[in-house]
Amino acid sequence: MVIGLDSITRDGMISVLTFDVAEVTFTKNDGTERLMKCTLQKSIVPASTKEEGTTTVRKINEQVLPVWDIDKSAWRSFRVDSVKGIKVL
Repeated sequence: MVIGLDSITRDGMISVLTFDVAEVTFTKNDGTERLMKCTLQKSIVPASTKEEGTTTVRKINEQVLPVWDIDKSAWRSFRVDSVKGIKVL
């Protein structure tokens, strides 16, 4: 299923990736296009390794979405406004 970008928001992308694995096509900062198979599914994303008792407060950048890259087994991110397409796998 291909998702229309004219109607999807950052929260919509989070919702899709929370329940599914998707191929996201986006333009990288250097201008090249990238296709990334990613998700936010709790059953796939590894548990946090933060030490107990530590707290780190980060300001959330609403323009960037961190996701789990399935192929690289690592956290990656993309700018929401650079997304060209989302295809649910």
